[in-house]
Amino acid sequence: MVKRKFEYLMGVVALLLLTGAKQDNSIVSTEKDLTVINTTELTKDVRGFKGSTPVKIYIKKNKVVRIEALPNQETPRFFDKTKSLLKFWEGKSVTKASQIQPDAVTGATFSSDALIKNVHTGLEYYKKHK
Repeated sequence: MVKRKFEYLMGVVALLLLTGAKQDNSIVSTEKDLTVINTTELTKDVRGFKGSTPVKIYIKKNKVVRIEALPNQETPRFFDKTKSLLKFWEGKSVTKASQIQPDAVTGATFSSDALIKNVHTGLEYYKKHK
């Protein structure tokens, strides 16, 4: 009886983990009236200094609402400098935002370039699949 409960519990845990992984890495999802583009799968080959730098792009009525950096392996003290770039696209239409190229942050060029590429790739994906 205990063994059966344990196996059932492990099955539930495995199902939750698998379901969570699919949701976290899905390219497009919706939250309330927002479309969310997750660049994790789109930009596997885009690398900062130490690895990939995926983002989530929140879009409402064809405008960028916000962009959030997802977990990555970049050095926090350098990567934190680049987070100011994420506000650069907020409030702009997807078309305008995808055409703008902000300057990289001095001292964090690799991370900056990777974030910019992630955002542009996510916005282009949205435009093609909306």
